[in-house]
Amino acid sequence: MPRKRPATMTDLLLETPHEGGRPPAPSAGVQPGRPAHRSTPTAVMVDVVVPVFNEEADLRPSVERLHAFLAAELPYGFRVTIADNASTDATWAQAQALAAELDHVRAVHLDAKGRGRALKAVWSASEAPVLAYMDVDLSTDLRALLPLVAPLISGHSDLAIGTRLSRSSRVVRGPKREIISRSYNLLLRGALSASFSDAQCGFKAIRAEVAHDLLPLVEDDNWFFDTELLVIAQRAGLRIHEVPVDWVDDPDSRVDIVATAREDLHGVVRLLRGFAGGRIPVTRLRAELGRDTQVPSTVPGVPRGMFAQLLRFGGVGVLSTLVYFVLYLGMRDLTGPQAANLVALLVTAVANTAANRRVTFGVRGSDGALRHHAGGLVAFLVGLGLTSGSLWVLHQLSPDPNRGIEVAILVLANAVSTLVRFLALRQLMAHRR
Repeated sequence: MPRKRPATMTDLLLETPHEGGRPPAPSAGVQPGRPAHRSTPTAVMVDVVVPVFNEEADLRPSVERLHAFLAAELPYGFRVTIADNASTDATWAQAQALAAELDHVRAVHLDAKGRGRALKAVWSASEAPVLAYMDVDLSTDLRALLPLVAPLISGHSDLAIGTRLSRSSRVVRGPKREIISRSYNLLLRGALSASFSDAQCGFKAIRAEVAHDLLPLVEDDNWFFDTELLVIAQRAGLRIHEVPVDWVDDPDSRVDIVATAREDLHGVVRLLRGFAGGRIPVTRLRAELGRDTQVPSTVPGVPRGMFAQLLRFGGVGVLSTLVYFVLYLGMRDLTGPQAANLVALLVTAVANTAANRRVTFGVRGSDGALRHHAGGLVAFLVGLGLTSGSLWVLHQLSPDPNRGIEVAILVLANAVSTLVRFLALRQLMAHRR
């Protein structure tokens, strides 16, 4: 299915303008606030959602500050949507009052809590081509908003996130939150191969047409919503733009860290199962939304993606080689060089094939696993022949060779067998990340 060309400012100027603050028809469970009088009709390009729960003290100053900034600095038509998540204090009354007083502000009310639930409801009903959200405490410097949404408006990127973990970001927060944030993102990199740097910064944007495809696949309604959306987008081949932000921690944050961490771990496991079992249709999403099929090779005669595959294959190969030599040297004096070589090579060959399926060639699930491991076994036999043959020749020439010479011969033989393994596995695993 071809992707719709993103709307630009030229397109919007050619359309009949409508009132920027007029909300679309509400979805089930969402109650729109009374729209204020609009003195200057403009087309809404960016809808900035502010999810709130019991924020009666901070809501008015934050929304007034955000509205003033957008009116003065954002060169696109905008709307601010206050999404009240079943507040039990005066937050909803404050939201309605702000919608009546300020141009381009509206309020919606949801009957259940959950930041993810609020964003799904508002984003799904919005007619703006670019959808954003930020935390009500405005911890992120608002000057990062234009760099956040501009690549989406131009069509360069599909999602955009603020990152507090960039070298150029300036962040003020305690060591506890710093450690938790970095540990969480390291977990995502290790478990889900996440390439984005900061999953939980409350400062993100997405193109509406992409949101409409991805939101039905996001199951979480709370804090893991951001991570789930980003991981699915990455697996679908979408482009995620990162903006370094200046960020000051809110000391009044009411996030339950332990409960949130527990939910996040459950979410990571659920995503892994969804990808492995095919419940999340990554292949279809890549075909419909992904960009990688549109990019030609930069080197004539070299298949696109081979350089990246070589780098990943090399990383796996280095680790496999280290493990091989640890096993070989640990068993050599007990079993002799040939037996030690056989066992070490067999163990690392099986692990190497499994790692290359996932890391190098992006193959997940059980489809084709038997064929892939059979190919890896053939490559193992080739490597065994090269290394065992090299050892035999060496020991024929010198019955008790120097250990350094023996290792050097094995390194050379393993290098040749590694090249054979790469070519064999690449032929078998034509799927590319």
